[in-house]
Amino acid sequence: MWLLDKMLRKVIHRGELVVTDHDGKVYRYGAPDPELKPVHARLTDKGAAFHISKDPRVGAGEAYMDGRLVIEPPADIRDLVLLIRLNAPAESQDDIRPRGPIRRAIGYAVGKVDQINWKTRSRRNAEHTYNLTRRLYELFLDEDRQYTMAYYRDTSNSLEKAQLDKKAHIASKLYLKPGMKVLDIGCGWGGLAMYLHRHYDVDVLGVALAPDQIEFCKERAAEAGVADRVKFELMDYRDVTGQFDRITSVGLIEHLGTPHYPGFFAHTRRLLKDDGVMFSHCCGRMGEPGVTDKWTRKYIFPGGYIPALSELVTEAEKHHMIVTDVEAMRYHYAHTLEEWYRRTVEHREEITALYDERFYRMWEFYLVGAEAAFRYGGMVNWQIQYVKRRDAIPMTRDYMYEEAERLRASEEPPEWHLSRAAE
Repeated sequence: MWLLDKMLRKVIHRGELVVTDHDGKVYRYGAPDPELKPVHARLTDKGAAFHISKDPRVGAGEAYMDGRLVIEPPADIRDLVLLIRLNAPAESQDDIRPRGPIRRAIGYAVGKVDQINWKTRSRRNAEHTYNLTRRLYELFLDEDRQYTMAYYRDTSNSLEKAQLDKKAHIASKLYLKPGMKVLDIGCGWGGLAMYLHRHYDVDVLGVALAPDQIEFCKERAAEAGVADRVKFELMDYRDVTGQFDRITSVGLIEHLGTPHYPGFFAHTRRLLKDDGVMFSHCCGRMGEPGVTDKWTRKYIFPGGYIPALSELVTEAEKHHMIVTDVEAMRYHYAHTLEEWYRRTVEHREEITALYDERFYRMWEFYLVGAEAAFRYGGMVNWQIQYVKRRDAIPMTRDYMYEEAERLRASEEPPEWHLSRAAE
């Protein structure tokens, strides 16, 4: 316990953390804060403290998943993770990562190797993440199954409203015209593709690598009677041919890995018409390039990597793609993840029945760890617009604001969602 005790004494200054070791000995950290809920954590076996302290980001998650780290009510794992991250925000340039240069170098090298996603591995990684039971996603996402950041124009908005506003925000940057051909790379469960067709009468091809996602997309397109205009294929984007007026990728870049950035920009440039527009929405790093933490790579997004802005812009420049707009979305994902966590906890019994208690705790830890990273850590969302020709879009951004306002006024979330949010 001495190593974990040393680490926590260095980190926790604001807020109160009480840790009870397996032998009943109590350790106290920080100081009471009226704005923060006190957290009491309990370690259930002799080796739990060392397992956490030797590699905090992996060890804490695994200890919680395995029941070796227990949070006593009324606090929960979210309170613990946010308390720790609040005390070590990205702006302070302090962190609880191992400081040894050799250990950092090994971690960096392993992280880079893990980003090598040839086609078979990309498909396997996608299935690991997105081929979970459909019911799981229904329990914590909005009805449209938007599994990326919502856009909170008002933090009191429902998740459904914020996700609808996100789609309007994205669409406004595409400068779409009726009859255009759109490629949606990493189309998820088809919500954006359906939205773009509904509002612009465009033809959309959505591609992704998770079979159940594509099956669901085809089902909803057929149900809406638009399967001839909104098509979905189980396909690697590297196998797409033809040319498109617009290309979108929302939550796709994070799955590529930096070794594949050159190929991504080269291929999408070939697919984009000369007067076309490409748009990308992805999680991003505020600072310099790094590696994805080991716990997330192991349990949630194998092969994944969250890029720094410099990595994306540099590669775009090499492939003669003009960056015409960049927006940093700072707190929106934190609010999204907070709501996903609330809905997950609300459906604990059903999720546990679908999988087991360990999976449920893993999902909890994933959501709260991600929220902490976007609320206090170094994570943001990037929205980037690219063109091949500078005259492909208007001179000013006014068209974005005007179009987003028009779209927001044209559609509201289903009434039952609004009533549910008010409960």
